[in-house]
Amino acid sequence: MSLKQQNFTIWCDFIENSFLQDEFISLIKSGTIHGATSNPTIFANSIQNSDIYKSKIKALKHHNTKDIYEAIAIEDIKLSAKLLYSLYQQDQNDGYISLEIDPNFCNDITATINEATRLHEIINEPNLMIKVPATPSGIEAMKLLTTRGININATLVFSPIQAKKCAKAICEAMAKSDKPTKAVISVFVSRFDRVCNDMCVATPKDNIGAINATKCYFEVQKFDNKHIRTLFASTGVKQEYLSKDYYIQKLLYPHSINTAPLEAINSFDLDNFKLPLDIISENECDRFINNLETDNIDINKLSEMLLKNGLDDFKNSFEQLLNFINKEKDG
Repeated sequence: MSLKQQNFTIWCDFIENSFLQDEFISLIKSGTIHGATSNPTIFANSIQNSDIYKSKIKALKHHNTKDIYEAIAIEDIKLSAKLLYSLYQQDQNDGYISLEIDPNFCNDITATINEATRLHEIINEPNLMIKVPATPSGIEAMKLLTTRGININATLVFSPIQAKKCAKAICEAMAKSDKPTKAVISVFVSRFDRVCNDMCVATPKDNIGAINATKCYFEVQKFDNKHIRTLFASTGVKQEYLSKDYYIQKLLYPHSINTAPLEAINSFDLDNFKLPLDIISENECDRFINNLETDNIDINKLSEMLLKNGLDDFKNSFEQLLNFINKEKDG
């Protein structure tokens, strides 16, 4: 049985206008990718490093800076949604593009709900997912947004507790709503290994991220909701000795997604993998995590730190992007 038949698919963790009009289309047509994701850092890198956006900024220079960013981002998101729409029509588990709310709203329920609803209405594409950080405020906002018929990407999930809370909130909202929605729980993977490898003595290196992500996957699977999938994110490698598709190969699980950078996608040979593959059991995950104490690694504190760092990274990227746009429009 193929990976796709087991509801495992690859999404592309990259958005840039010229890419969307060329390589992105080829990846869709070849069956390599079945969706895409974006975040503030991706947009910051794309807009600052691609000349195509400079003319767009100049054309919008009489607007305020955040409105210029939104106009540019929405154009790319709408284009992505249209290109992915045929996949969405074939199978509504796939064919989605995600757009993240302003990361500065991560602890403001009302602002999160208002921004997510506004973006959903402006973009007006059925295969749009709104990304909401999995903070306590964000999880509360996810409930109401789901009841409004908005597809949710619960992002910056680092712990099984977060994964469980997100899945529970969205499941409860889906049960109460008559509006069909889909959701993904975005579990961040590689950042654990980047932080912990130097601490690992008894613990095998480059394994904490995948095993923690697997534990999160089991928590989501317990809800047995076909409309919610685990999405493995932050799956690019920084260690030169690892294959670029290392975190794809480690997490080939039924009813899941891996959103990966281009170099990982291009390294992964989709045709050479068949399911079922060996999946570490939840008990094995628990034993591995408990044994981290041997190396004085506290997975709970680490998850909290990585969540804070992730939020800070996105806020900083967003601020840098707005500063860049401001300089370009006045330059």
